[in-house]
Amino acid sequence: MTYNRIKLLRIEKGLSRKELAKIMDVNFQTIGYLERGDYNASLELALKLAEFFEVPVEVAFSLKPFASISQSLIQHNQKGE
Repeated sequence: MTYNRIKLLRIEKGLSRKELAKIMDVNFQTIGYLERGDYNASLELALKLAEFFEVPVEVAFSLKPFASISQSLIQHNQKGE
């Protein structure tokens, strides 16, 4: 299974699923399936999404579940101490 942060990245940019799908030249349902984890992006789509959101592909996709945002912030703050 592949995990992703596409929904979070999409919302951060203020885009609807339909708007992102149009930009990526895919069916809007593909974005929904991807966000729910019902579909794994092809390598090409994963790279296009990461490039569009201006993040490394590892920020958008992972083979392991992502830590929650609050957990990530706590870890980040602890590293800064």
